Amino acid sequence: MAKEAENKSMEAWIWDAACSIRGAQEAPKYKDFILPLIFVKRLCDVFDDEINRIAHEVGSRAKAFKLVERDKKLVRFYIPFRPENPEEPVWSVIRKLTDKIGEKLTNYLRDIAKENPKLSGIIDRIDFNATTHGVRDIDDNCLSNLIEKISQKRLGLHDVEPDIIGRSYEYLIRKFAEGGGQSAGEFYTPKEVGLIMAKIMDSEPGMRIYDPCCGSAGLLIKCELVLNEKMKAKKIKKFQPLKLYGQEYIPQTWAMANMNMIIHDMEGQIEIGDTFRNPKFRENNWLMTFDRVVANPMWNQDMFDEKDYDADTFDRFPNGAGFPGKSSADWGWMQHILASLKEEGKAAVVLDTGAASRGSGNANTNKEKEVRKWFVENDYIEGVLYLPENLFYNTTAPGIVIFLNKNKPADRRNKMLLVNASQEFAKGAPKNYITDEGIEKIASTFLKWKEVDKFSKIVTKEEIAKNDYNISPSRYIHISEEEEYRPIGEIWEEIEELNTEAKSIDDSIRSIIEKIL
Repeated sequence: MAKEAENKSMEAWIWDAACSIRGAQEAPKYKDFILPLIFVKRLCDVFDDEINRIAHEVGSRAKAFKLVERDKKLVRFYIPFRPENPEEPVWSVIRKLTDKIGEKLTNYLRDIAKENPKLSGIIDRIDFNATTHGVRDIDDNCLSNLIEKISQKRLGLHDVEPDIIGRSYEYLIRKFAEGGGQSAGEFYTPKEVGLIMAKIMDSEPGMRIYDPCCGSAGLLIKCELVLNEKMKAKKIKKFQPLKLYGQEYIPQTWAMANMNMIIHDMEGQIEIGDTFRNPKFRENNWLMTFDRVVANPMWNQDMFDEKDYDADTFDRFPNGAGFPGKSSADWGWMQHILASLKEEGKAAVVLDTGAASRGSGNANTNKEKEVRKWFVENDYIEGVLYLPENLFYNTTAPGIVIFLNKNKPADRRNKMLLVNASQEFAKGAPKNYITDEGIEKIASTFLKWKEVDKFSKIVTKEEIAKNDYNISPSRYIHISEEEEYRPIGEIWEEIEELNTEAKSIDDSIRSIIEKIL
């Protein structure tokens, strides 16, 4: 209970800090300023703790500072600025700024990055003195208020555990997502969804985990946290951490991911760039492969066309499978993820519900369905989870999670487990959420591979084929005969199918008319 209370206290403080510069509704606009400052506060306080440890051995903080200046490897991250009084915390240098705050703060962060190459491009990309049309993006008064609010809590090694500060940092990212509109989905996957994926992936120490579109790195971090919990339950104190790899397209989000990893006291390699066109993780000029892949790519991306698939040099889109059309890259991402798995590898991927059914029931050829059919026929899909609606911050639509396994156990071959968790939620504001009990129910159902009435069902490849390769759990599992209404997600899924079919018919009619004319 004490840890839970501490967690809530941290969350309240960290959101108050965000809201201190403007009202709560405005705060999400300032995440690019707030997140780095809290991050630097953590770096400064940990640095102070390390200085105090050395001072205990050499006699004074003044001597400790001199020693660390000569050998910067004595500390994890070296902070180059000093208080006039060595007994004062290094953060006091920032707290005491009274003039040209934006300019000086920007220079301080750049100095930190120069001394710590690992932080280059992460904290030195922020300009606290930036202007738009001659007006400061965040003025010195706001900055002063923010710095003072952040100063009220110490974030050192003995003040707060990495897990607690990490969870609070994630909480702040989630709060920004709540007010972030459409862009929110680009960097945040709901915590419950990430935990479900991590639990089902059931990673082992030392495994390589990959997220090709990692956002704020939340899914990678959840995999490490779940592993830590598993080892703690087994009373295993020493074990090899996961090797975490991620790639992110948006520079600001890439920086956020790196800060999130460090503040959780985790190490990982986060690269920047377009994974689809230029995957950064390679071995011997081929795709690096991983034990586990977790991902939530942007749904229904339409920015890739035939040229992008044809230009691929990594055999991600084999001839037998083809590739999806321009309207949605969902199954293109699935192909990239499959190609990134080791022969014993598993994956969990969040997609739009339409990815499970588009093209099914349509007499005409559908590229997306053909790729999905290839996955089914080659027995790579181990299960599909249908999520509740209104979980994600950029849409009210439910999503699905598709689980891949390149080496299914004998008793699961040519079968898949479908779970309809559309009713497994609690009402929240502004979004619904899955309770802790719901998380455990979903994860254990998958891990135990069991059928539960009106919740989960094992279906054969033959049954999937009879349903024209529709793998949506809502197709096979009906929640309740007494239901007064159907889930919006299910209705929306059917509307999408009908729209796709109607477009296909229109195209066929148009083609016939053109031939006649």
